[in-house]
Amino acid sequence: MRSLKLGVQLGYWGALPPPDIIGTAQHAERLGYDAIFTAEAWGSDAFTPLAWIGSHTSRIRLGTAIAQLSARTPTAAAMAALTMDHLSQGRMILGLGVSGPQVVEGWYGQPFGKPMARTREYVDIVRKVLRRKEPVTNAGPHYPLPYDGPDASGLGKPLKPITHPRRADLPIWLGAEGPKNVAMATEICDGWFPLYFSPYRPEVYAESLQNMKPGFEIAQLVIANIDDDLERALYPVKAMLGFYIGGMGAAKRNFHKNLMGRMGFEPEADRIQQLFFEGKRDEAIAAVPSQFADEISLCGSRERVRDRLQAWRDTPVTSLLLGTQDAKLLETMAELTFS
Repeated sequence: MRSLKLGVQLGYWGALPPPDIIGTAQHAERLGYDAIFTAEAWGSDAFTPLAWIGSHTSRIRLGTAIAQLSARTPTAAAMAALTMDHLSQGRMILGLGVSGPQVVEGWYGQPFGKPMARTREYVDIVRKVLRRKEPVTNAGPHYPLPYDGPDASGLGKPLKPITHPRRADLPIWLGAEGPKNVAMATEICDGWFPLYFSPYRPEVYAESLQNMKPGFEIAQLVIANIDDDLERALYPVKAMLGFYIGGMGAAKRNFHKNLMGRMGFEPEADRIQQLFFEGKRDEAIAAVPSQFADEISLCGSRERVRDRLQAWRDTPVTSLLLGTQDAKLLETMAELTFS
């Protein structure tokens, strides 16, 4: 039986910081969880909470899931990652993603165009910084080093990082949804964060994953909810899907909605978005198919969740990330997964 690792996804903050993230991280570490991740949207950043967590733990890996490309230049991301890797004694995972046009252009004031080319260039620069073999240069159009734009001083100088990175091969993982983006992740990165993954639909990503390197990691966020009433257990999953499918993106460009369509639920995805845009959020949540919510989560009785874990072991997924700070749920999932 193939083993599964567990992780915790703390996500990004809401109106206020979540309570006791240190207690959650330490509890997960004691239970044998492999990694803990933080995220960013347009409020809290991903690196600062991770540093705080790292200072209060000793074994659990620390990752960004995800740090947005447009939030910092590639060299700045590399600096943050190599700093965290030293402070944590080699526990850092740099998780990256492009976000979407509403955030990139609306929050960061940068163009969203050519996300795949930007990602490839970004990761290449981060790798060059971490290898520290020579001064870092880049001739690409998105992140030219040295900068050579029309307003350049002409004094830019290629540089190597002053600080020697602890690991030249610090793992870089990519958040990706589209088939070409996922295939690119297997080519240029060490791991992948899917958004939605169903163990019962292996064909959805089969072609994109056919060139995975040995040791490539796949960490899937899974909402787990132990409750004998399955529909009640699925409600948090449906609420999440109603928001992401309905509102996390523009009407004509919503990557989450498109992914749900590729997974076999296109009419339902269209309906969810329509209801959400009409202001009928409760109806949008109710329109989420139980089958889809069930396939991408681990919900139901203890026995049902234990049985359905086997389906995940039969996939390329290497880690399940639980988006919870509930101590009892962390304990239960460790017991069901590791026993």
